[in-house]
Amino acid sequence: MTKLEGNERWKTKMIMTEHVEQYEEQQREKSDKMITMEERTMVRDLILLPYIDTMVGKSLKELEHSSNILKRTFLMAGEAIQRRIVQYTYRLQKELKQRNIKMLADEQDEFITYYKIFCRGYQERFGLTRDVMRTEISLRLTKYTTELGSILKTT
Repeated sequence: MTKLEGNERWKTKMIMTEHVEQYEEQQREKSDKMITMEERTMVRDLILLPYIDTMVGKSLKELEHSSNILKRTFLMAGEAIQRRIVQYTYRLQKELKQRNIKMLADEQDEFITYYKIFCRGYQERFGLTRDVMRTEISLRLTKYTTELGSILKTT
């Protein structure tokens, strides 16, 4: 932010068209380098997928020790969901790498987990609260089980 931005006196001053065009070009270049909402969603998904994978893995281990009649069916369904999670994780990692976006875990507060996002030369801090993570994980697991259910219904 320059000294003139936010200063009301300069709003009425005349600006040469070359300067306006130059400024607009700089803003376009800057917005091309900043992370988009689609990319933010991809980063969020990439953060959540390992948690989902861990949860599914724990459920599968619990199922292995159960005496449920449909144990084998549940294990197959869980493994199919886990494969889907791993495939999506690799796809997201590849896509973010192509877009020159990297992320690192930064710090963890009581309720918020922070990550550093490096996007085309810019650095940004991204935080997720526990409640948001729980909700997103629940929605994602519901989506995966619904997809699996629809595949089973068609066969």
